[in-house]
Amino acid sequence: MEIERKFLIKELPQNLASYPFRQIEQAYLCTEPTVRVRKEDDSYYLTYKSKGLLAREEYNLPLTKEAYRHLLPKTDGRLISKKRYLIPLSDADGGLTIELDLFEGDLEPLVLAEVEFPTEEAAHAFQPPAWFGEDVTYSTQYHNSVLSGAPSPDAAGNGFHDPT
Repeated sequence: MEIERKFLIKELPQNLASYPFRQIEQAYLCTEPTVRVRKEDDSYYLTYKSKGLLAREEYNLPLTKEAYRHLLPKTDGRLISKKRYLIPLSDADGGLTIELDLFEGDLEPLVLAEVEFPTEEAAHAFQPPAWFGEDVTYSTQYHNSVLSGAPSPDAAGNGFHDPT
């Protein structure tokens, strides 16, 4: 079970470059239910996600590089590329980690933060850092599966928040 909240970002942390990151690309074979293929650095996965906003089932199955490359042309919509920074929260916050996604390509300048929780109660009790913006947990607009088929933002970044 994946329990997470998702936020737009008002401003990037000043020390962002000091945190580890992963380079991710992913594409969708199906959006209802959600079935995606993902390359995360040198690891490959096939993921199933059930319907839901705050909480939903998620299963990750490892793929070989060859299987990923075989499935990639069978996907629909855009290939999503993003850099994911892993930012630990304090022990007072339960040792949680912020996954800060900086989207690349035609989804730039979109920046989203996700925080995963052990329980729904912990998710509801979470107080986000001051640099977080709007809570978009309950908006399907910011699901990656939706972004994979959404039109690109206009030149002014209409609909996407530019934190810079």
